[in-house]
Amino acid sequence: MNGIINVYKEAGFTSFDVVAKLRGILREKKIGHTGTLDPAATGVLPVCVGNATKVCALLTDKDKEYEAVLQLGLTTDTQDATGQTLQDRSALLSSITEEQLRDAIMSFVGDYEQIPPMYSALKVGGKKLCDLAREGIEVERKARLIHIYGIEIKELSLPFVTMRVHCSKGTYIRTLCNDIGEKLGVGGLMKQLIRTRVSSFSLDQALTLDQIEAYRDHDRLEEILLPVDVVFEEYPALSVTGEARKLLLNGNRLMENDFLEDLNVSLLETGARFRIYDGKRFCAIYGWDCDRQDLKCIKMFL
Repeated sequence: MNGIINVYKEAGFTSFDVVAKLRGILREKKIGHTGTLDPAATGVLPVCVGNATKVCALLTDKDKEYEAVLQLGLTTDTQDATGQTLQDRSALLSSITEEQLRDAIMSFVGDYEQIPPMYSALKVGGKKLCDLAREGIEVERKARLIHIYGIEIKELSLPFVTMRVHCSKGTYIRTLCNDIGEKLGVGGLMKQLIRTRVSSFSLDQALTLDQIEAYRDHDRLEEILLPVDVVFEEYPALSVTGEARKLLLNGNRLMENDFLEDLNVSLLETGARFRIYDGKRFCAIYGWDCDRQDLKCIKMFL
């Protein structure tokens, strides 16, 4: 069994819980998820099965979209509603205008130096930050450059703001909510979070664990097991000639004349990546080497 399942992670489950339950449902040990979601959060969690686990890291690097509810006036140690209250500045909310609020939120669009929260799975000295935080230990964290592609404010009803966030990998929406609150001088926390998209995997197509189990019971798992190459649909597809098949299967470099299709010269100048097929079978991702004027293997998926 090889492929990707678009799972809807329900509240109360960790991402590890989802993988563990899927191992039982699918009777498959080789399973990996593509980006941690907090237990209280819900939404899209693509899960890779079998040989598709090779794509886990690549999927984690993809852009994501979230729908979040920001609660202004409160700060907690976890930066969300599950933590202990550190400060209540709700009395200051009446002094904030809608224009100030919108300006503060939109100021985070673009490059953003974000300090990861203590309650996160990042490791320092071999220990997870969240484990250190539970021991009452706080360590210095370096800011990381992330990118907010866009924020859409969907509803304003103080102290709550519902917003859709399109962001790069490594973005903590909890920290974004906290930072917006601090910019306004009133504090803020993440009240609710739904991940609505990871790359091409969307919320409307995600399946709960119960739904996946029902597909298994009716021997219809192949209907929901997506092929690996759906992750790379933005890359042009190329098929090797018969003579180049052995080169491809060994992960060797390929030349322009090794393909049935003509290569787009404008793409080659940018060091583009391509989906490479052996007939109908997806085999690898290759990238154009501008110096050597050939294609080198980035990742094999056989």
